[in-house]
Parts: sequence; structure tokens; C-alpha cells
Amino acid sequence: MAGQIDEILETTHGGGSPTSSSPHPSREGLDRELREIKDNILRMGAMVEEQIRASLEALIRHDADAALAVIKGDGRINEMQRRLTTMVSTTIATQAPVARDLRFLIALDHVSYELERMGDHAGSVAKQARKLAPEPPLRNYVDLPEIGERAAQQVHGILRALVDIDEAAAREVAKGDDLIDDLYHRTFDEVLELMRADPINVDRGARILFAAHYLERIGDRVTNIAEDVVFLATGEIEDLNP
Repeated sequence: MAGQIDEILETTHGGGSPTSSSPHPSREGLDRELREIKDNILRMGAMVEEQIRASLEALIRHDADAALAVIKGDGRINEMQRRLTTMVSTTIATQAPVARDLRFLIALDHVSYELERMGDHAGSVAKQARKLAPEPPLRNYVDLPEIGERAAQQVHGILRALVDIDEAAAREVAKGDDLIDDLYHRTFDEVLELMRADPINVDRGARILFAAHYLERIGDRVTNIAEDVVFLATGEIEDLNP
């Protein structure tokens, strides 16, 4: 992200100061557009959080129709991500943001990408839920419901940290990914044991493992956003998931 900012700064401000016929945009206009982008990021995050919970609810309730609704709903998140990228690009081109604001805009664009990928992962969980709907649950899906709920909570927490540029909160949210990883590995081991014990468990077990993997990836993407928050707060690039 730092390289992107340097390149954009050079392009945006390399032509010298604005002339009287092309006045510098007002701070008020930039602040208004920043607020609009932040508001849309929060809406997008809320949609992703809802999709995660809805995919798990469809799984637990054996509701194939609800799972299909989650799959179809991913298109709304994709469209919002495209709209946000356009808004960020337009703001950079028309508002001549200073370095601090530019860093924030680039971070928000990256966050929209990460949220879009989380939406894809939630849709992938729903695809597994749809296939599992006609089948009896395999040991209550092990830790899958808890992984999903914690992933949804992580999304909510990191968006608040982003809006406040709260480094400490971002680090705390990133730490939560360790528990998701532990639950994922425990689920993997337990489901593998069930699959080895009885071949009839193989198909259901494989689908649970796929779903667990997608939820675990959501936790990783939350950590990516936490790293953006740390960068915004400190100017330092740090790996929070070494």
C-alpha cells in the first residue's frame, strides 16, 4: 500500500501548484466524500457480517433455500465493492487529497476488496450448506458454528477499529484470529477422524472441512485489514499474522 501512495502522490502533485483557473478543492468537499466512502464501507461490512451468519444459519437449519439466498446475495456485495472503488478513484482525481487522506483512501479501497472476498467466502460456505441440507448433521458440524460466529464478530470489530483508526483495537481484533485458527485445526482433526472411522462420513466431512476453510480465510482477511489500520496509525508496515 505504501508504494501505491508514493506513486499516486507523484502523479497527483507532480505538476506543481494549482493555477487560479483550477482552484484547489475545498477541505469541506473532501471531508464529505470521505464520510460517504466510510459510510459505504460500514454498510458493506454489515452486509458481509450478515452473509456469514446467514450461511451458518442455513447450515444449522438445513435450509437449502436460505443457503441459495446467501449465494445470490453475494452479487450485492460485489456491486458495492465496484462502486466504492469508483468513489475512491474519483475522490483522488478530483479532491487532491494530502498524504494522510490519500493513505486513508487507499486503505479503504483495499478494505473494500477484502470485504468482497469475505463475501465470496460466505457464499462458498452457503454452497456447502446447500449440499449438506438434505443430510443429517455430522456431530453437529463440530466447531463450525462457533468459527462462523467468531468470524462475523471479527468483521464487526475491525471495521470499528478502521473508522476510528484505533491501532490498539486493530491489534486486539487480529489476536482473535488465533482462536479461529485453533478451532479450525480442531475441527479438521475431529472431522478427519470421523471420516476415517466410517466411509459414510466422507462426503459430509469433506463439505464441513471446505466450509471451515472458507471461514478461516475470513479471519485471515480481517487480519489484513488490521494491518492496514496499524499502517494508518503508525506509518509502519507490520505483519500481524507471522
